[in-house]
Amino acid sequence: MRILGLELRRSAALGAALITVVIGVGALYVATGRWSVGWMALAMTIREYLLLLWPLALAAGAWQGRREHRAKVGELFTTTARPRAQRMLPVLGAMALTLAIAYLLVTGAGIAWIITTAQHLPLLNFAVVTGVGALSLVAAAWLGLGVGRMLPALVTAPALGVAGVLLVFFSAVRLDDWLAAALTPVHGSSPFHAYQTIDNRVSGSLAISMAALAVTGLLLFVAGGWRGRTAALVPLVLGLTTAIAVVPRDEDVLNWPIDPVARELVCTEDTPTVCVSRVHGNLLEALTPLAREGLTILSKLPDAPTAVHEDTNAYVSGDVRPVGDDVVTIEIRTDERGGLAHPAAVVPMLVKRLGVGYDGTCQNGDEVVERAAAYWLMGREPQSDVGIVPGMIFEDPQINAEAVRLWQGLRELPDDEALARVTAVRDALLACADVTGLLPGSAR
Repeated sequence: MRILGLELRRSAALGAALITVVIGVGALYVATGRWSVGWMALAMTIREYLLLLWPLALAAGAWQGRREHRAKVGELFTTTARPRAQRMLPVLGAMALTLAIAYLLVTGAGIAWIITTAQHLPLLNFAVVTGVGALSLVAAAWLGLGVGRMLPALVTAPALGVAGVLLVFFSAVRLDDWLAAALTPVHGSSPFHAYQTIDNRVSGSLAISMAALAVTGLLLFVAGGWRGRTAALVPLVLGLTTAIAVVPRDEDVLNWPIDPVARELVCTEDTPTVCVSRVHGNLLEALTPLAREGLTILSKLPDAPTAVHEDTNAYVSGDVRPVGDDVVTIEIRTDERGGLAHPAAVVPMLVKRLGVGYDGTCQNGDEVVERAAAYWLMGREPQSDVGIVPGMIFEDPQINAEAVRLWQGLRELPDDEALARVTAVRDALLACADVTGLLPGSAR
């Protein structure tokens, strides 16, 4: 322990850990909205940031690996009776300990941000994803130690850092999905939907390859000659072969898999019913009054929806599930603190298509007609979607101008007739029929 303490003070281990924490926490807090939804989003985002942290650990290990050459004590140490491996273990331990703790500190900084809002905690899955991320960081450092000792040039560390970035990036985007999942720690970590996870079988195959990489780095670091260095490749080959053999081949498992428990709906006990996914359970209280306001507006229509559900479809993976006509769905977004983002958009988004969901198969919609009808129900003049619909940054001004004109035409009609026209628009949307010409003044 005394020797380990000396290594912690005198080696590059603490410096590498400090850089890891600073860059990791900084990257997290620059874009908190990417992972504020919950625990798995946090774990995957940190894994994604290994695109930066993994090459840094590789370079730090290489810098530390050339210490004996830099101090010109290599020949002196070879004359001692102490075995080479015994001399190297404190360095290996210091790098592994500090970088693993650094990874956990980055994770802890993220947990501190979401601890009061995140509710759904898949403990085993979260621990596995986090543990494999820490293991991959240790593997990078140990591989760097081995390469740095074998090639103790000043340029080795920066060259390995650059090579690490290229290796991780191109492995993730160029290799087949199943191969990338077994070899690179960032595969499948980019969050595309709130219910996303990383399958434990994928994490298991990656853990095998990272452990093999770590053992190879260790053997390279303690090897005394070319035979030892050649033998160091054996665990790497065996580990990568095993990882490739056991990694799943199913695209639904490899890319953006869904945690079914996170997607389960939790609902209000009273009616009108409002439901959100379990991962968004903390938003139910804030969403409920807004959702019920939207249902009250839609209740002017005959056979109007009587419940609001979060849209839990995972469109990126093609997992789309239909809902009944009595349910209107809404996409839920979280803000940087894990709360309900864009609350002012909830009611307009619920009424936008008169409570009719959009499944991508019906192409007979008309934005102008739908907007005029929706705003007539809301009792206010139509507005551009820019500034209301999240993510909308541009819209042809003519769309809203035409919607205002049709809305004014509805207002000139008796209420019963105007309601009948709006109802006809909704019926057409439900039947995937053409809505053009259903409002007074619209083109036929």
